[in-house]
Amino acid sequence: MHQRLKGIRFIFIRSHIFVLFLSSFILLSILLSVYVLFEPEWLTTKSVFLFIISHLLIGFPLAFYAGFNGNGNYLKTSFDAITLLIKQYANGNYQSSIQLLDNGDDEIHRAANSLNELGKKLQNQVKSLQKMADEKSELAKSAHKTAVIEERQRIARDLHDAVSQELFALAMLSEAAIKQLDLKPELAKTQMLEVSQSAHQAQTEMRALLLHLRPVYLSGESLVEGLHKLINELKQKSNLQFKLKLDDQLEMKETIEEHIFRIVQESLSNILRHANATEVYVEISKKSEEIFILIEDNGEGFDMAETDGKKTSYGLKTMKERSEEIGGTFTVRSNIDEGTYIQIRIPYEEERRRRM
Repeated sequence: MHQRLKGIRFIFIRSHIFVLFLSSFILLSILLSVYVLFEPEWLTTKSVFLFIISHLLIGFPLAFYAGFNGNGNYLKTSFDAITLLIKQYANGNYQSSIQLLDNGDDEIHRAANSLNELGKKLQNQVKSLQKMADEKSELAKSAHKTAVIEERQRIARDLHDAVSQELFALAMLSEAAIKQLDLKPELAKTQMLEVSQSAHQAQTEMRALLLHLRPVYLSGESLVEGLHKLINELKQKSNLQFKLKLDDQLEMKETIEEHIFRIVQESLSNILRHANATEVYVEISKKSEEIFILIEDNGEGFDMAETDGKKTSYGLKTMKERSEEIGGTFTVRSNIDEGTYIQIRIPYEEERRRRM
């Protein structure tokens, strides 16, 4: 209620009431001055105060009405529409526009027209970004051999940094457990539990690396077909439970589908390696004039203020860059022991895709 009293309508009402009381005071001063100086017979103190009181009683509801339904109402509805349009632009819905009730040429109409022009420019920029993504995709395909070599080198580094170290630890712990088996069976049991944990971690790292070994491109498959195949493989090789909501009717450019596929692939790899999750929800659907992507897990989560320099943040950075390359907005939320929530919105223009 206190916030509403600060609104534009109530500002106009207060200004009208202020003018009403100011004019009443001036009229009272003038009439009393005439009465004192000239003492006309037609003017009495009763008539002066009766006039002023009548002026206030009639003027007060008129001032309230004029402030509420006059310019105050016009300004409020105009600013509400402008604020809503700005929120739509902030959410990536650049197709939105504003049309005020009347065709004027005041500052508000000029601001509305400028926002409409901004929306058109943003749409053109998104198309330019998507066109650049198409060109980048073609360049990436032409340099596929180089990319394969770089990917092999990266996987070799990951194998050395993660899996190789885990296997070395497994070997050391196993040897120590064998030596302690007869002398200290309890210690040997503890060491074998550590062996089991290390084996599980190595297995998880290997699954994530195998996930990255999948083809970079969909190879003629639709996005939904490629994701179903990817997730079915993960179901067989991990304990993750998946809940999917994929729109089969979406038709997108090949480049956009490939970017979305790699984003989902990267997010699932992150979940396998870092989240210790048991359930994953993946949604890809059309909402309004945009593609909506949601990837959510029930894992350990992380403190977003402490991700700098960690492997998790590298994956998130890659997903964010891929989203922005096709004009999308990337949002991630996570807390310790509350899982991770990734949301991506990409401007959508339906286009039938030709497949061989």
